[in-house]
Amino acid sequence: MIRVDLHSHSEYSKDSRSSLSEIVKAVPRSGLHGLALTDHDELEGALELRRRAPFLVIPGEEIKTASGEIIGLFLNERIPPGLSPVETIERIREQGGVVYVPHPFDRVRGSRITRDQLDEIVDRIDLLEVFNARNALPSFNRRAREYAQERGLRVGAGSDAHSCSEYGTAYVELPAFDNAKEFRDALPYGRWRGRLSSPAVHVRTRIDVLKKRREGAPREGDPLRAG
Repeated sequence: MIRVDLHSHSEYSKDSRSSLSEIVKAVPRSGLHGLALTDHDELEGALELRRRAPFLVIPGEEIKTASGEIIGLFLNERIPPGLSPVETIERIREQGGVVYVPHPFDRVRGSRITRDQLDEIVDRIDLLEVFNARNALPSFNRRAREYAQERGLRVGAGSDAHSCSEYGTAYVELPAFDNAKEFRDALPYGRWRGRLSSPAVHVRTRIDVLKKRREGAPREGDPLRAG
């Protein structure tokens, strides 16, 4: 059995400053065996991390659809934001990817998919995030679990980490896999684990957003940071 965080971010997201080098060092220390890097509307960092990391990396993207966010896992090409949920799912499927809906009942997040849209696409998704370590209240995760149980959905969990200190707060434990098909086959034998992150992580994220706006800092590997 391996532990895999299905939802995390790097400096390729507008609201994180975690470099790929920092992630490569932090993940093994956290007790994880791998993670899905799911930057906001970006795939480049995840593909680069897969090339660098000595552990399992699932290239993913947290895509802002016209009605809230959907994560695509096992992607090879970036999917643009702003499409309908159905079209976004079709783009994920075209790549042989896995459709994962994050934080569906966190009412604090304006980025969550709307309940009406979730009901419309429920038969098209592969798994629902039933534990997000950054959710503001335990009840938001509990409602996601109830929804998944009512509809017989496969479930996932993730830290939603925007800083390396958050790794290990939430993950799925399941048989080892090498690709999307093996991942789907392993899901029935998996289980999720999680604990909520400190509310302080949201303060840090806000600070990081402001710093990135002010500095316009290049990402690791960009020309201005070379050498």
